[in-house]
Amino acid sequence: MNPALLGDHSRLRYDALIGVGGIGAGSFFQLSGNQTLGREESRAGRFLDQRDYCKLHIIAQNFSALLGPEFPTILLGRVGDDDPGRRLIAEMRDIGLDVRHVDLCPGEQTMFSICFLYPDGSGGNLTTEDSACSRVDAAFVERARPDFLRYRGRGIALAAPETPLESRAALLRMATEHGFFRAAAFTSLEVPVVLTGGLLRQVDLLALNRSEAEAALQAGPGALDASELAARTIDLLECDYPRLRISITAGASGSWYWDGSENHFTPALAVPVRNTAGAGDAHLGALLAGIAAGLSNQEACRLAALAAAHSVTSPHTIHPNLDGDSLRKFAAEFDASFLWDRKQP
Repeated sequence: MNPALLGDHSRLRYDALIGVGGIGAGSFFQLSGNQTLGREESRAGRFLDQRDYCKLHIIAQNFSALLGPEFPTILLGRVGDDDPGRRLIAEMRDIGLDVRHVDLCPGEQTMFSICFLYPDGSGGNLTTEDSACSRVDAAFVERARPDFLRYRGRGIALAAPETPLESRAALLRMATEHGFFRAAAFTSLEVPVVLTGGLLRQVDLLALNRSEAEAALQAGPGALDASELAARTIDLLECDYPRLRISITAGASGSWYWDGSENHFTPALAVPVRNTAGAGDAHLGALLAGIAAGLSNQEACRLAALAAAHSVTSPHTIHPNLDGDSLRKFAAEFDASFLWDRKQP
């Protein structure tokens, strides 16, 4: 049994991942009716027996599931000194994530999200702003400097949403200083600020979902079909950031990856959908794992699509059976066993 899908580390491009972002828990609320919730609308629904997690945790666990717990995956974050916070730290430690820099904060609450779902499986998130995650600042990120020194020139830095932009900017600056590959994601509200503030000059890979790409273009929801949205977003960003790699996910419409010279389209796998929340984060975690493992762009994109498809078959934002073996079986079931059939050098 090999729990890591990318267990052969002989081709590794990078030796560690250091990430900052949201760590927290949440609940799912099932709305009645598929029509988009209106600004002043009152809608009935019910809470579901499903587990929600925040972005850094989801990305990191998908990343680690593919490369194995022996690959250092170092998280920076804060949770409340409460039952959810203690449970989350224990869960992350148990699967091999490095939580030395995840603090329990007395007097603070762990970040909590309400994930609302429509009957068709789509949905969104509402997340608390005044949680322990909001206390992650540049000084807190500085404590990871010895880890950056240890992996100088051989690490991946991940700046994920749900902590203040200040903390993510500090991580990206330190990553630049130490020659790391720098990946980042931002919320729809943050994207316009980031585009005008110059932070993308310290990013190598920008991950966007459909709504974040629409925010970059200042396009209304659904105003463009997914392929046109991706093409226009890439054109916009390439103009100012010609070396930036761009990942755009659009659910069942597939995903696009601009590698600086070529746009790679990967169709989504047709699988039964239980919940789409967390699929984009699973995609990013797997894409980074593929990059770390030295896969080609096409292989990394297909691996990311596989992880996203696996994610949506679970009612939880982290699949409870997430590991290399479950992904291997899942790929075989849906005729996507492309990675372990490849010829090794």
